[in-house]
Amino acid sequence: MTSVDAATMTHANGDAKIAQSAKLVVKTPKGTRDHNPHQMSLRDPVFEKIKAIFKRFGAPCIDTPVFELKEILTGKYGEESKLIYDLEDQGGEKLSLRYDLTVPFARYLAMNKITNFKRYQISKVYRRDNPAMTRGRFREFYQCDFDIAGKYDTMIADSECVAIIASILKALGLPDFTIKINHRLILDGIFDVCGVPVDKFRTVCSSVDKLDKSPWEEVRKEITEQKGIAEEVADKIGKYVKLNGGKELIDELLENEELNRSTSGKQGLEEMKLLLQYCDFLNVSQNVVFDLSLARGLDYYTGVIYEAVLKATVVENGKNVGIGSVAGGGRYDNLVGMFDPKGKPVPCVGVSIGVERIFAYLEANAATKPRTTETQVLVCSAQKNLLEPKMKIVTELREADISAEILYKANPKILAQLQYGEENQIPLAIVIGNSEIENNVVKVKNIATREEEEIPRERLIEEITERLKKI
Repeated sequence: MTSVDAATMTHANGDAKIAQSAKLVVKTPKGTRDHNPHQMSLRDPVFEKIKAIFKRFGAPCIDTPVFELKEILTGKYGEESKLIYDLEDQGGEKLSLRYDLTVPFARYLAMNKITNFKRYQISKVYRRDNPAMTRGRFREFYQCDFDIAGKYDTMIADSECVAIIASILKALGLPDFTIKINHRLILDGIFDVCGVPVDKFRTVCSSVDKLDKSPWEEVRKEITEQKGIAEEVADKIGKYVKLNGGKELIDELLENEELNRSTSGKQGLEEMKLLLQYCDFLNVSQNVVFDLSLARGLDYYTGVIYEAVLKATVVENGKNVGIGSVAGGGRYDNLVGMFDPKGKPVPCVGVSIGVERIFAYLEANAATKPRTTETQVLVCSAQKNLLEPKMKIVTELREADISAEILYKANPKILAQLQYGEENQIPLAIVIGNSEIENNVVKVKNIATREEEEIPRERLIEEITERLKKI
């Protein structure tokens, strides 16, 4: 052994010892998870139903990069900006993982000079949030977004987004849900007449946004002690943000002398009244509530805001906890203009479906394990040395657009093959042996009922197709 070989071996041994001492922990990063076949068999149909509804409302699909230039995302999310994942400098560009799909969509519109567009996108986003896995709160998760860009008549596009939320939640067979709606102009009007300085509207709004998770006393404390708002001002805000209702509440607020002093507040109420009227026309008003505590913490919202809440619960640490918000969105008329060289605005409104929380509910309430494959036929051999005819049959089935499998063994036992079919809920089995080959027939077996029948080999595709229609 040369001195170079000895040095190389010593170095390798040293690396191995370092690796052993490090004791690699094999796990997923905090706030992320793998999805096994049973979970994926629940998730895929949900995505397909959501996609079908997006298409039903007339939207094509786009995709955007999973990371953006850091400056594209900076300054768009208010206090939520601290949750953005920044990446190490790569080739001179400062990058961040996308926080949502809305800001990348606004960048897409500005970059391509698009002023009228409707689209959907289903992609992953990333947030350095405090995860709560059983309730579907992760650091990596899917969002399903539908947005309408362009200047249209007041509240028509906005009401479409509310209808999309209701359509999706109903299509997924979810239990009681409420779509809370509010308007940023109404909130701004409330803050104005209550005495909040204009430069603190957004920061107070982010505090009010926590009312779905915290009692008013805690939110009031944050507004006064952390945001520097006088106690008497906070108390005035409290009287408003505790209100919720429907058209009657809007009429009551329109007659409120104090709130009528605010031009923006009055405009927001008029628009909200129109929105509720359109929700009636779209047959979704039974699920809609005008809720003044809804604030949506993101800075880019400028008009109507909404949030869908499931009343269902899941078990977390032995306690029943609410699933909470499963969809949200609103109007953001100024976001695209932030990326335009001339600051040209493009009015936009959109909705985002938080599917991870929906999955958390569906997984917790799944009565039976769903099928993990779509295999319709298992091709089996009853004797040895029949791999070739099995491969030919399975190929013939697949070419006829019938999902089919064989076991990856040359001579598997028939019992093992049928047991595989039962475990994977495969409806039919084709069984062949030497006598079936000699007589140019196959046996078709219903795996669940164990009924079987001999059919002519040349009628295989026709017979299997007919049987699958009846299952």
